[in-house]
Amino acid sequence: MIQDGAMKARVLLTLGVDAVITESFTPAVAGVSAEEFVPWLKQRLPHLASVYVGENFRYGRGRRGDVALLIDSGNQHGLEVVSAPRVTLQGELISSTRIRGLMEVGEIAKANELFGYTYFAEGGIVPGKRLGRTMGFPTLNIGWSPDLRPRFGVYAVRVSGAKSATGLLAVANYGLRPTVEQSTEPRLEVHVLGPCPFSEGDVIRVEWLRFIRPEIKFSGVDELRGQIEKDRAGVIADFSLH
Repeated sequence: MIQDGAMKARVLLTLGVDAVITESFTPAVAGVSAEEFVPWLKQRLPHLASVYVGENFRYGRGRRGDVALLIDSGNQHGLEVVSAPRVTLQGELISSTRIRGLMEVGEIAKANELFGYTYFAEGGIVPGKRLGRTMGFPTLNIGWSPDLRPRFGVYAVRVSGAKSATGLLAVANYGLRPTVEQSTEPRLEVHVLGPCPFSEGDVIRVEWLRFIRPEIKFSGVDELRGQIEKDRAGVIADFSLH
């Protein structure tokens, strides 16, 4: 899964959708046959007038239903069915498989083109060990556990939340932190390039702009500190922070 249900809902609402209703995929839902699907929908949403689906949409027990069957069933029950053509970019279909592949190799800028918006992580700031602060680069530790993990490494990001009117440019590291401690689970740490208004407990959004480099194990803290300074200077220069 590229996005969990909560993230999908937030994206849809920002696009102008008035409400989002989700249905858990339980055994009972999975057991609804293709022929029963439209009556099942109408029973739960009596005022439902139209359904929009992709041209390759499959539904019903065993994925037996297709768009043609859905249109026929909709006509029988007074439901308009609109089949939307698949979207392409640069001559290739946009698909979750294509996006997943880009995310896994760190091509976040290209993935953002396919998303149609900037990929983001949201979570609360949690306590850390303050190792970044001792090196001169204080970080925000974000509680975030995505289903699809981006490539481990360093990214240029923008951070926003209730305490910032606009997104603040930052450098983020997502990974296992092999130089200072070999974590068992990946962690997202963000170093804001400038005054940071956020503190523990704040919920922030981290928008992923560009992959900078993969996560590697350095010989020690001094080498790590030097590389962080280079990463920081590079992001400032590339994004013209003033």
